[in-house]
Amino acid sequence: MTENMHWRKSSYSGGGDGDTCVEIAESVTHIAIRDSKAPTRATLSIPAPSFTAFVEGVKRHSRSDV
Repeated sequence: MTENMHWRKSSYSGGGDGDTCVEIAESVTHIAIRDSKAPTRATLSIPAPSFTAFVEGVKRHSRSDV
C-alpha cells in the first residue's frame, strides 16, 4: 500500500532537517503514517474517518488548554 505514495510532513516538524516528526500519505480509504526518521520501517495504516476523528480530537483538546 505504501509504494508510490505522496508522503508529507507536518508543518510542526522539529528544527534541523525537519526529521523529528511523522509523515502521512493519503489514499482514498486510508491514511498511512510513518516515522520521518525511519521511513523504510513499519507504516501504520488506518481508515481515513478514524484519522479525521483523531485529528479533530487533538484540535479540540489543544484549544481547551489555551
